[in-house]
Amino acid sequence: MANEKADGTQAKPGNEFVNLDQALNFQFKPTEFSYSKKEAILYALAVGAAADPVDLKELQFTYELNQAGFKVLPSFAVVFPFDALEQIFSVPGLKFSFMNLLHGEQFLELKRPIPVEATVTNTAHISQIYDKGSGALLLVDVHSVDEKGEELAYNQASIFIRGIGGFGGERGPSGQINIPPQRQPDAQLVEKTATNQALLYRLASGDRNPLHADPALAAMVGFERPILHGLCTFGFAARAVQKQYASNAPDRFKSIKVRFSRHFFPGETIVTEMWRESATRILFQSKARERDELVLSNGAVELHPPVTEGGSDERN
Repeated sequence: MANEKADGTQAKPGNEFVNLDQALNFQFKPTEFSYSKKEAILYALAVGAAADPVDLKELQFTYELNQAGFKVLPSFAVVFPFDALEQIFSVPGLKFSFMNLLHGEQFLELKRPIPVEATVTNTAHISQIYDKGSGALLLVDVHSVDEKGEELAYNQASIFIRGIGGFGGERGPSGQINIPPQRQPDAQLVEKTATNQALLYRLASGDRNPLHADPALAAMVGFERPILHGLCTFGFAARAVQKQYASNAPDRFKSIKVRFSRHFFPGETIVTEMWRESATRILFQSKARERDELVLSNGAVELHPPVTEGGSDERN
C-alpha cells in the first residue's frame, strides 16, 4: 500500500515540506539556562517594571537589596527555553524558511515561585502538528527543572509556519477561547514603551532576531521599523494583571495564555484591558493605543487564591 512503511505500519500523512513520521513527537536536545539576580533584573526592566523608580512594589523585581526582599517576575520563566526552541529550525521532517515562521500563542504555567538564581534544564518535544491548510501549526512543549530535578515551569509555544500546509493531517481545535465579555473592562493599565524597548528586551531574553533591531531587515518584510518581540508585550500584560489583581505578589501567579494578534512598535503605548471572571481567573487583551489595534488577544491568567490569615491557602 502507498501509505505503508517498510515495517508494515501505516505511514502518517505528509507532503514535500512535512513528514509527520519524523517531526511529530521529535525530542529536542536538552538545554541549560543559568541566571542570577542580574539577569532577572534585566528581564524585569525589559518588560517595563519600575518605570517609576520609587514604586516599592516594583523595586522588589529590579533592586537586589530591596528591604522587603528581592523576587523574580513570574513571566521570566518564558525565556528559560529559548535555546531549546531555536532547534525548531533543524527538526527532521520539516522544511521551511525562517521568514515564514510566526509565534502564534504562548502558554506558561509556574509550578512554584521562581528562585532568585538557578540553573534550569529544559526538555522539549513537538507534541502536535496540525494542518491548517495555509500552513502548519506546531505545538512545542517544554518542561524546565532546577538542579534538584524539581519542575519549575511548563511552557507551550504554538508556532505557525506559513506555506507548508495541505499535508493531510488533523486540523486541530478551532474554537475561540478566553473571549472577553461584551462590556467595558473591569480595569486597564496604560504604559508607554521606550523607543529602544526591543534593543533592551533582546539582551534580556536571548532572542537576537534582527527583525527587532535592524531597520533594513524590518523594511524588507514590510515594517516601517523594527517591531517589538511578542514575548515582551506578553511580559507587560502579565505584569499588568499581577499588579491589578494579585497585589504584585509573584507567588500568586499560576499561569498565563495569550495569542499574538498583531505587531507592536517600540515607543507605542500598550493598553492592557482586564475582565475579572472569578477570584482567580482574569481575561485580558492588549492594544497599541496609537493605532487602536489589538496586539494580544484571547488572554487568560490563572491566580492562586490569596493566603488566608491563618497562613493556609487553597492551592492544589
